[in-house]
Amino acid sequence: MEDQAEKLREYMRNKKNSSPEPLLAKAKEPKKARIITITSGKGGVGKTNISVNMALAYARLGKKVVVMDADLGLANVNVLLSIIPKFTLFHVMRKQKTMKEILVETEYGISIISGASGLSKIANLTEDERQNFINELDSLSEADIIIIDTSAGVSSNVLDFIVAADDAVIITTPEPTAITDAYGIIKIIATEHDGLNMGLKLVVNRVKSVVEAKKVADRMTNIAGQFLNLKVDYLGFIYDDAVVSQGVLRQKPFMVIDPKSKASLCVQHIVDRMEKTEVLRESGGFAAMIRRLFGRA
Repeated sequence: MEDQAEKLREYMRNKKNSSPEPLLAKAKEPKKARIITITSGKGGVGKTNISVNMALAYARLGKKVVVMDADLGLANVNVLLSIIPKFTLFHVMRKQKTMKEILVETEYGISIISGASGLSKIANLTEDERQNFINELDSLSEADIIIIDTSAGVSSNVLDFIVAADDAVIITTPEPTAITDAYGIIKIIATEHDGLNMGLKLVVNRVKSVVEAKKVADRMTNIAGQFLNLKVDYLGFIYDDAVVSQGVLRQKPFMVIDPKSKASLCVQHIVDRMEKTEVLRESGGFAAMIRRLFGRA
């Protein structure tokens, strides 16, 4: 009996001494944002609209969301939200402003960063400017989701953001030209970035029916798998809905104008599916994404 009691006491001592350490280590782990790049093979397929409304859908799930406008030519995230930003990432890169000073909080529970005039200079920074820029990104560490709205097409800048993100969502429509261009960007990703360790997903926008959406998605995913040996997940579709154009005209997200509209429900469904998919690689957050961009630059 004494041996058994002593063993029990020893077990309790070991348990007491060992259990707090992993709990403490877990508590010290920093929260890392999920980086989602929204892109398309051609312009005019609704990429920016989807980026903004996906952000709202995430916010409704209780997530802290930041949308970064990375369209270097025609930045319009702020236009859809009726906001005129005073400063961009360029001011942070040149040490003229801090990240918190350029972050614009909207009335819809999401924040936006304008980067249109800055990111084209990313390769020209000095080492000191780069380090300062990366340090400034720590202020975004509290975000749960960072959505990056890229330019349309297959420029090197777009590809950089796709490769640096945790997930890339490619937007297309049933139009033949949009499908061809979407396949083009998938092909470039497959040929130029062998062994890509990230989630590549497809959304079909402006569809008339579920059947139409599935037909486009099946065609895209099958061709990518058969000829490119690349897995593309079909994330969902968005109905061709009049509320979308109303939102553009009123400069308000369509999820705000009518949360129960077909388009709004589709976007919420897409975000719900995103939440159920795992990040394929260890995400280091926004700062790690910028480091990957610097490495490519």
